[in-house]
Amino acid sequence: MSHKAGFVNIIGNPNVGKSTLMNAFIGEKLSIITSKAQTTRHRILGIVNGEDFQVVLSDTPGIIKPAYELQESMMGFVKSAFEDADVLIYMVEIGEKDLKDEAFFNKITSSKIPVILLLNKIDKSDQEQLENQVQTWSEKVPNAEIFPISALEGFNVKEVFNRIIELLPESPPFYPKDQLTDKPERFFINETIREKILMHYKKEIPYAVEVDTEEFFEEENIIRVRSVIMVERETQKGIIIGHKGTAIKRVGVEARKDLEKFFGKQIHVELYVKVNKNWRSNQNQLKRFGYNN
Repeated sequence: MSHKAGFVNIIGNPNVGKSTLMNAFIGEKLSIITSKAQTTRHRILGIVNGEDFQVVLSDTPGIIKPAYELQESMMGFVKSAFEDADVLIYMVEIGEKDLKDEAFFNKITSSKIPVILLLNKIDKSDQEQLENQVQTWSEKVPNAEIFPISALEGFNVKEVFNRIIELLPESPPFYPKDQLTDKPERFFINETIREKILMHYKKEIPYAVEVDTEEFFEEENIIRVRSVIMVERETQKGIIIGHKGTAIKRVGVEARKDLEKFFGKQIHVELYVKVNKNWRSNQNQLKRFGYNN
């Protein structure tokens, strides 16, 4: 039996639904989903296996003009998505006009590999608006196949996935067939904690935070985790902890519930907060957190 395998990379502006789509394809929550933009900082690989196919999906940060070193590194992950793709998914949402970076847009329109343009959040539009948007994008990106979808509601997601498999080259699998992602357990612990911070804190706090899991001990019936929440200033540390520790306790409780679902066993989470001044602009710190290769 012939076998297909390839890399499918998802790009687009911040907050258009890239992470929701990837999680819908995989059936597991690998990527952070919140209503705030810039929640995906890394390039996350998720793997979908079938008997005769392996789809290696890559969820990239939303395309922005970088304002500091961390964002420069995030855009580096997006650039790398063009380099190894067998199929490129360009995701836009209803009402969107263009990509925030013209150079990236030119790369999409001149791409030699198949491009699928997904018009997301169509549940928020009417038929006339949808038809106008399809017309607009077919003129802007004539080399793309266009699919209207709702990643959140699951509308047309299966059809898109089937088309992806059709476009993949024949190839043996790149990863073991039982593998779900290329990221280690600690990465998902860090991302789950960071997601809860994005949900519960306002203004610059979520963007000044990095999470580092220093200890991960797996026993037969329980996983014990010790994670440090890094902030840039003392004032941010106080906000994260909250009055009598109530804010950080809520983050820990919610993260634990999600992680117990993800790992399928009991989790004990210890959280600490440390000040790591200006880590977002420090090359050594960014390297330590896996942003700079």
